[in-house]
Amino acid sequence: MPCLAALCVAAAGLLSSGAGVADQQRDPELKAVLERAIAQAECFTDHYDSAVWYTLMEPRLRPIVKEKSERLDILRQVYCETHRAGEARLPPGLVMALIAVESRFDRWAVSSAGAVGLMQVMPFWPERLGMRRYELVHVAPNIHMGCAILRFYMGYEHNDVRKALARYNGSPGKRNYPDLVLTQWTRWAGADDLGFGTPAAAR
Repeated sequence: MPCLAALCVAAAGLLSSGAGVADQQRDPELKAVLERAIAQAECFTDHYDSAVWYTLMEPRLRPIVKEKSERLDILRQVYCETHRAGEARLPPGLVMALIAVESRFDRWAVSSAGAVGLMQVMPFWPERLGMRRYELVHVAPNIHMGCAILRFYMGYEHNDVRKALARYNGSPGKRNYPDLVLTQWTRWAGADDLGFGTPAAAR
């Protein structure tokens, strides 16, 4: 889906920076949300459905993440966390889009605010949760915590994707960050995103 030239330039600049822009995540309720998420770290999905999603997404991710094992780990964790039993579903393509904007799938990315990893989780969270800070550069715990944070904001904003993304970024009421992620969502959306509204509809 074409985007305005100015938006494309802004998106390109952010995606090439190698470090995301999530810089808040300080809501008091998040601690309990993340404690529960960490306690339920294991996640299981339907083998056939996840295999279909891998087949669709792996070629898209291949030019960005060169190492196959890391590429498959990212896809496995995103699919698992977005389909976690007992939790509200997240659009997996939206999570892929958020990762693309936040870190361009670089698990070593660190923002100017200190946010770390694929989904740019703030570094104070591991310490508050009895974890080690270095765990944020690992694929599984970073996506696990990032999805828990996004799910919290989706619930807070009654599934308004744009408002939830702005809160994730710490910029409620502003459009720039949601626009960047929603533009990327058109690239990463798949069949599992149906039912959440299309990326265009989320605008």
